[in-house]
Amino acid sequence: MRVLKAVMVVGLVGGLAAAVWLPKEERTLGSYSTTLHARTKGQRDNALRAAHAIDGIVIESGKEFSFNRTVGQWTQDRGYVLAPVSYDGELVLDWGGGVCQTASALYNAVLLADLEITERHRHTWAPPYVPPGRDAAVAQYTIDLRFRNPYPWPVRLRAVIGEDALGFRVLGRQQGPMAAVATEPLSIVDPIEVMRVDERVRPGRRVLVTRGQPGVRVAVYRVPLHGPEAGRRELVSRDHYPAKNRLVKVAKEE
Repeated sequence: MRVLKAVMVVGLVGGLAAAVWLPKEERTLGSYSTTLHARTKGQRDNALRAAHAIDGIVIESGKEFSFNRTVGQWTQDRGYVLAPVSYDGELVLDWGGGVCQTASALYNAVLLADLEITERHRHTWAPPYVPPGRDAAVAQYTIDLRFRNPYPWPVRLRAVIGEDALGFRVLGRQQGPMAAVATEPLSIVDPIEVMRVDERVRPGRRVLVTRGQPGVRVAVYRVPLHGPEAGRRELVSRDHYPAKNRLVKVAKEE
């Protein structure tokens, strides 16, 4: 019989420090990476700060992880900066803009690790860093990402940060991925062009404000690859993202 050497790790679970035993030879249950390309410096800084707060966290068997409780408030006094964030589908500057990318990267790693999702919310419009249906919106006090460790042993979350990438690995005692995830588009709605009169636009000119984005209805499924539920297709979510209109400013007609 093979005996794994173990190390003691102190992690935050439910806001409390907990000492648990992990195998020295940890294996990857699931991993996922997102691109930071085209993100603003503020969004990058906030996303990475939130990722560092999660890195190394241990979730004991049967215990639940809360993104908001672990990361804490993304406020100025905790090092977060003003960056674009979506409120009701409109981009505005707010403290912690970009943190949702951290939550989305973690959500996808957790799906592949076959952990139990207990709370997840979509954005108004699908963000660019993950496929539609694979995002996880978070907002302080109200909207959280939560999941539970269903395994009989602890798992550990590790942030994976590259020059232009942010992702996570979920570590445990088996070699993953523990599940396969598939996205199935149900319908697509093309955006329409909306023209807005602006006196600052010269006659004959058109100024593009937003390019627009198709709306989509999508279903996400997960199939466990190991254990008694292997091969059984599970509906994770059905999401509807409305079309985002293409907005163009034009001159006032004389």
